Amino acid sequence: MADSAGIEQGSPAIGAAGSAPAAPGPGGAESSGAAGGSARIGVKKAQLRSSPRHKKLEKLGVYSSCKAEGACKCNGWKSQNPPATPPRSEQQQQPAAGNLRQPCRSCSHALGDHVSHLERAPEDEIDRLLGMALDVEYLYTCVHKEEDADTKQVYFSLFKLLRKCILQMGKPTLEAQESPPFERPSIEQGVNNFVQYKFSHLPSKEHQTIAELAEMFLNQINFWQLETPSQGRQRLPDHDTQGYKANYTRWLCYCHVPQSCDSLPRHRTTQIFGRTLLRSVFSVLRKQLLEQARQEKDKLPPEKRTLILTHFPKFLSMLEEEVYSHSSPIWKQDFLAGAPGGKIPVHTVVRTPPVARPLYYSISPASCADLPSGAASPASKPSTALEPSPAEKRKSSEPLPQEEMKRPRVVGDIPMELINEVMATMADPAAIPETSLLSARDEAARLEERRGVIEFHVIGNSLNQKPNKRILMWLVGLQNVFSHQLPRMPKEYITRLVFDPKHKTLSLIKDGRVIGGICFRMFPSQGFTEIVFCAVTSNEQVKGYGTHLMNHLKEYHIKHHILNFLTYADEYAIGYFKKQGFSKDIKVAKAKYVGYIKDYEGATLMGCELNPSIPYTELSVIIKKQKEIIKKLMERKQVHIRKVYPGLSCFKDGVRQIPIESIPGIRESGWKPLAKGKDVKDPEQLHGALKNILQHVKGHQNAWPFMEPVKKTEAPGYYQVIRFPMDLKTMSERLKSRYYATRKLFMADMQRVFTNCREYNAPESEYYKCANLLEKFFYTKIKEAGLVDK
Repeated sequence: MADSAGIEQGSPAIGAAGSAPAAPGPGGAESSGAAGGSARIGVKKAQLRSSPRHKKLEKLGVYSSCKAEGACKCNGWKSQNPPATPPRSEQQQQPAAGNLRQPCRSCSHALGDHVSHLERAPEDEIDRLLGMALDVEYLYTCVHKEEDADTKQVYFSLFKLLRKCILQMGKPTLEAQESPPFERPSIEQGVNNFVQYKFSHLPSKEHQTIAELAEMFLNQINFWQLETPSQGRQRLPDHDTQGYKANYTRWLCYCHVPQSCDSLPRHRTTQIFGRTLLRSVFSVLRKQLLEQARQEKDKLPPEKRTLILTHFPKFLSMLEEEVYSHSSPIWKQDFLAGAPGGKIPVHTVVRTPPVARPLYYSISPASCADLPSGAASPASKPSTALEPSPAEKRKSSEPLPQEEMKRPRVVGDIPMELINEVMATMADPAAIPETSLLSARDEAARLEERRGVIEFHVIGNSLNQKPNKRILMWLVGLQNVFSHQLPRMPKEYITRLVFDPKHKTLSLIKDGRVIGGICFRMFPSQGFTEIVFCAVTSNEQVKGYGTHLMNHLKEYHIKHHILNFLTYADEYAIGYFKKQGFSKDIKVAKAKYVGYIKDYEGATLMGCELNPSIPYTELSVIIKKQKEIIKKLMERKQVHIRKVYPGLSCFKDGVRQIPIESIPGIRESGWKPLAKGKDVKDPEQLHGALKNILQHVKGHQNAWPFMEPVKKTEAPGYYQVIRFPMDLKTMSERLKSRYYATRKLFMADMQRVFTNCREYNAPESEYYKCANLLEKFFYTKIKEAGLVDK
């Protein structure tokens, strides 16, 4: 038989100010007191269950109604000799004698009349009821210590539920409008999806790091003490009190109280609640977790210190974006629709790849004229049949066009005679040691290509020529690489584009097998190429192959006189493409590509304009050579400026200060006076200049996050982090009121807009990027207006 007690949906329960015994403080991690309280109850239950049977019956008699003849209404046996004060209900439940003939103080019937229904009950049933009896005592204490009326009501409801179950020998069941889980996907599933969505491209070691961070975060939520609705209302007046109140009550009844009272069914917070609860607590949770980590950093073992202090804040910042984003895919029911079982356990969240995302890729359909297939890249091995003729190769030593040779020299250019003289003293640039920590990304790949370890071929399917077996095998290999690295893309779509004669693929071959490639479609008549897929197999990443692939693709297109790339990149591919020279500033006229490529929702259109004067595959060698030339020139200059000048003796004569430029030899060393900003003396001229600059800034495409003051509902905790907020609307009002008497006041307010944004938001966020781009635009306009030196 199952008994139940009604729980009001939305009444707050376990209290805020540590009101429940062994309960943690408001809105924080479970304290050691909570764990200690649960442990103490467990010890008591173990001791009581190991007692003789008559002792167990004495305990249960307190909660058993009298069964004597005459319809006795006594609802529990009471000792004849109760203690003077009843703070410990355990004392009043212990009779003086250890037999069943002891009379009840209320009805005078014997203890045996109260427990007659338990005489034939099995031992495990007696033990179960004893556990509920101790849970009733715990809740009894909670009710009397709780100060909040609503919280006390929930405690009392659970108290009555367990007491009724003891009387009727039933099992406790909570009456509610809904039963767990209350929202799908759950917090646990959402975090799993987040890890798959953001980090599945990482190598195995980084996978394990992210898995540990995800598990750490979920465990913190499962043992987190939520703040009461009244506390949330005080902290955030616009807080959704009713919705949070309902979830808070559910959390108490299904998660928090069952931690101490194991008679009640217990659920994990992360398994029965979803995005709604996480949104309401995330900002407080994140702040307190990071603060706790900083306070206890000296107690952390060295191997965990870096994980928690360095990686965990970034993990939380990225997760916060997905929690509050209205378009995040991780909270969609069908996110893992294609995965077997549809669920990924926490401990394998990063190891399982059903929803893995590549390190970088972009997708788009194609539609244009056919091109001949089977062309090879400029760096292919000469032994392959796919290699173009040597005459087609683009040499880095090819003479520049006549226009380039007539290019006017820029002031400050180093004379070519001096450069040639320095280069004559240099060794082979390939033998120059790389001393910088920021060595070229494709250096290792370029050396492997030189040694013949890897090859690059531009291949494609053809309907007009006899199929080449090796080309077909490579195409199948490319299809497998793209399908494995882009698992959210339908395999049929990938296969169709890879084998489409209108598409070509620059394939990366190592040991005779395909390990990566870039699938693209050329639009010669429109002057651009669209990049469709870009991926390198996971065990060959972080070796510079991606950069070297793109460099070969650039060389191939310069040879075919196509100097623009277009691609749609998701937010995690943007970083890769930026490193390859792509930007959101599209150089191709919109009329050239509209109708040829499809606009993808949630993706960013990026473009890259190629410079035919740059040999991209040898760029790292050129840069290395330039560094060496500069180093040699600096050494030559040092010889001329190492002249020793006499010390300054003017200070002995009482001189307190001299101009810097009067120091002997200072100008010879290359020193120049610092440029100073220019203040406009005419107030009207200054006001007009500042108004014009502000209008341009407000009209910029990246100004949208800064147009108005930040709303508390959109950025919880913003004004706790940012003490001096600023926005473009406030600046407009200040400008109108003639507040900006000098350019420095105006520039200080504008700089505060950008500084506040970068302080509150993570570097990977869209707001952070907008701040950087708008700041760059602002200083461009300031220089154009002549308010600072160019």
